[in-house]
Amino acid sequence: MAGAVVAVVKDGKVLFAKGYGFSDVEKRKSVSPAETLFRPGSISKLFTWTSVMQLVEQGKLDLDRDVNDYLDYKIPPAFSKPITLRNVLTHTPGFEETAKELFVADASKMRPLGEYLREHIPGRIFPPGVTPAYSNYATAMAGYIVQRTSGKPFEQYVADNIFIPLGMGHTTFVQPLPPNLSSFMSNGYQQASKEAKPYEFVQAFPAGSVATSAADMCIFMMAHLQDGRWNDKQILKPETAKLMHARAFASDPRLNGMALGFYEETRNGHRIIGHGGDTLYFHSDLHLIHDSNVGFFVSYNSAGKGEVSGRTILFEKFLDRYFPYTPSAPAVASAKENADKVAGLYVASRRGEKSFLKVTEFLGQAKALANSDGTLSIDPLKDTNGELKRYEEISPLLYRQVHGQDLIGFHKNSNGRMEFSIDYPFFVFERASMADNKNFNMAIIVPSLIFIALAVLFWPVGASIRWHYGRKLDLTPSEKRLRLAVRIVCIVDLLFAIGWLIFISGTNDVTNLSRSRDPLLYLLYILGVIAAMGTLIVILHAFRSWAKTGKWIWAKLFDVALALACIGFTWFTWHWNLINFNLRY
Repeated sequence: MAGAVVAVVKDGKVLFAKGYGFSDVEKRKSVSPAETLFRPGSISKLFTWTSVMQLVEQGKLDLDRDVNDYLDYKIPPAFSKPITLRNVLTHTPGFEETAKELFVADASKMRPLGEYLREHIPGRIFPPGVTPAYSNYATAMAGYIVQRTSGKPFEQYVADNIFIPLGMGHTTFVQPLPPNLSSFMSNGYQQASKEAKPYEFVQAFPAGSVATSAADMCIFMMAHLQDGRWNDKQILKPETAKLMHARAFASDPRLNGMALGFYEETRNGHRIIGHGGDTLYFHSDLHLIHDSNVGFFVSYNSAGKGEVSGRTILFEKFLDRYFPYTPSAPAVASAKENADKVAGLYVASRRGEKSFLKVTEFLGQAKALANSDGTLSIDPLKDTNGELKRYEEISPLLYRQVHGQDLIGFHKNSNGRMEFSIDYPFFVFERASMADNKNFNMAIIVPSLIFIALAVLFWPVGASIRWHYGRKLDLTPSEKRLRLAVRIVCIVDLLFAIGWLIFISGTNDVTNLSRSRDPLLYLLYILGVIAAMGTLIVILHAFRSWAKTGKWIWAKLFDVALALACIGFTWFTWHWNLINFNLRY
């Protein structure tokens, strides 16, 4: 890790603020908590939501009014229920995940906020107010509502109504950084041993573009801990601040829930609210312990090499040191039976559903594992040792980490399907259907690709063998043409699969998820349609092969297997939206 900053406030004072490592490794420039700027990612949302609540208390916005009333474009209707700002602030608008142009390569690619929002409206996949599904788009939309309602550019409104009143002179949403702040900006790194990365440009900027110092974040934390007041400045009325901090939604009442913007992180016997944030290179957390009037902020300018979150471990150690706590350990007699009941694959509610991003749902399913001792593990939730955490049942279908406090709660959702919630209340995990089940899909796509590849491989190999022995295929001209067409279809299938692998591998740099790649994406869709139509040729060939007398039985079986492989391949690509021509993702 290259550099980090940690700050703690209590009772309206900065108790601790210290920088570690370097903001510029090459120049050996140390991190300063007062001056060095970090990018806290989604912690930026707290400024956006504070701005929304300012306008709510002024009567200019209504938390329960249709957001379309505040926009100059329309969110399409769905589920016979409008999306409200309360839904947005609790991450329950029901939007699917989007990624296109969330980050852009440089300042020249940045576009006006309203233009971005109009062109990237996500699909609505859940009824509003029902299922939490974290949404950067929804927060950016809230920022646009602030802009339209206030009559000021969003970044100017936040500066005029939060940063300047609080004296946060080292904080801004402006991209690129203003000249007076650019020299304070820390570099971002993947690892300290690697080169510095360029400044990140966030197109959905109300959701994650802030640059700030630890000292400024201390002021912001103290203002929220003191019901919107810092020194003689009041950025929120006390009743508004209390409303913003109160529990507003929970998918499982036994676990943490959403406040209005903040989310609960209850631990060590204390109700804690906060927010985390990640850009590609910066990783941050903010925590408020209201009953002790304590705030904690940490930000890293690189992720390091660990599989688990170092900043999470740091905060937990802080709590254990200053707020020691020993949870009770009740036992549940039916623990083994219940663990077996909930075991299986689950898909996250934060997902793409109507674009090719749906395939990430297939790649990233969580797996609940019933252990022999009645405990439960969830892959990929790992402990500090890199091993899967183990959870013991402490009440019916409520699990707590063995020797820890992390909670997982299982329950049936409104569709009657098992789902589970974790300590982060802005998404849930629903049991995968048979069609979405990763194991089921692997059983289809892997054999399908193997048979298709073998058909392509055997074509030249078989021709070489026949040439060597002076043999010819006993086929009519029409059979030869059909056989050739089948091989071409198989080649198209493989090109389609390889094309998607190349496209997806390029998304390691999220700035590649942009309109510049739309032609390639559209070409893949067209290739996919050709491949799907070609499956009919393969099926026809299999029927004729099976009906032909005197043909070697193993050749017939291979032709039938190849037809089934092409059917499986086509179903897979259709089901996971790899041929749906949707350029909004």
